[in-house]
Amino acid sequence: MGNRFEYLQKAVDSLFEKIGTVVKISSIYETPAMGFEGDAFLNCAVWLQTDLKPSKVLKTILEIEKTMGRERNASKTYTSRPIDIDIIFIDGEILQTENLTVPHPEMEKRKFVLQPLAELNSQLVHPVSQKNIIKLLAETDDVSVLEKQSKWLTNPMKENNISQYNYIAIEGNIGAGKTSLATKIANDFNAKLILERFKDNPFLPKFYEDAARYAFPLEMSFLADRYQQLVDDITQFDLFKESVIADYDVNKSLIFASITLPAEEYALYKKLFQVMHKELPKPDVYIYLYQNTERLLENIKKRGRKYEQSIRAEYLQKLNTSYLEFIKNQHSESIKIIDISEMDFLRNRADYLRILKEIVS
Repeated sequence: MGNRFEYLQKAVDSLFEKIGTVVKISSIYETPAMGFEGDAFLNCAVWLQTDLKPSKVLKTILEIEKTMGRERNASKTYTSRPIDIDIIFIDGEILQTENLTVPHPEMEKRKFVLQPLAELNSQLVHPVSQKNIIKLLAETDDVSVLEKQSKWLTNPMKENNISQYNYIAIEGNIGAGKTSLATKIANDFNAKLILERFKDNPFLPKFYEDAARYAFPLEMSFLADRYQQLVDDITQFDLFKESVIADYDVNKSLIFASITLPAEEYALYKKLFQVMHKELPKPDVYIYLYQNTERLLENIKKRGRKYEQSIRAEYLQKLNTSYLEFIKNQHSESIKIIDISEMDFLRNRADYLRILKEIVS
């Protein structure tokens, strides 16, 4: 009903804002009304990637429909409506609940579903019949004539596309959430992900027990590993990935060493760092996630790494001061500080989208 194309675009935008990444959108097809006499429909299929459970996806879809003016009638008869959003597949799952059946029980009878699905992934297999979409399309009894439209829907992902950057470094204090954010962005945008290999460092647990004794070997081992990892992973071009996202920047080594090492050891360390640093590629954009100390301590406690539980607030405050001092001295427009103290980008998609907008702005 109404401006059909506009309703479809608004629905896709809402799915992106409320549910998850829009991987792909099919062409739009005009089809005759099915099951009642009425005006023709516009239909399309959307491929989404989401962390939400099926029940939450369904609840959110119903809320989107209601917001857009959908009114469900008690008789359950077919009528024209501003928007109608159906869940067709959820990976290869088979679900049967009071409110949700997946795969959609009517999909095999509907050409206006099968044709757009064939565009998204023609080899997608129906988990019950074990037939792919092309076979289902060839076998359907629906003889409706579909008219492919020349106008395409816009993928809202383009407005937040980080692929304008070849290399992004996400930094932050201990427990700020840099690994979680880097992982989420890399998954959403098909980027190559580089994660710091701190778990393999044998000096780290020892450092938290006896900082004075193990600070120098710890910082030297981290520097060597970060250097090797960045040389190997960033300088090797990956044909299947559009960007590189790391949950650290090599300057982290200098920032930590300035706090943990005595003056003489730090001077030696800095000379070595400067030699190695010249050979490493620089990030196109450097993101610093600022998190207040109270939240950092909560996050550290929550993730439960035994050797981190002795970290003091004073140490985190020193790190934050050193990071900000480093940033202040760079004089670079490629550095962005994002305050996430009041955000939860893992549970609240609106927070995650706010961060994306700040990165690409």
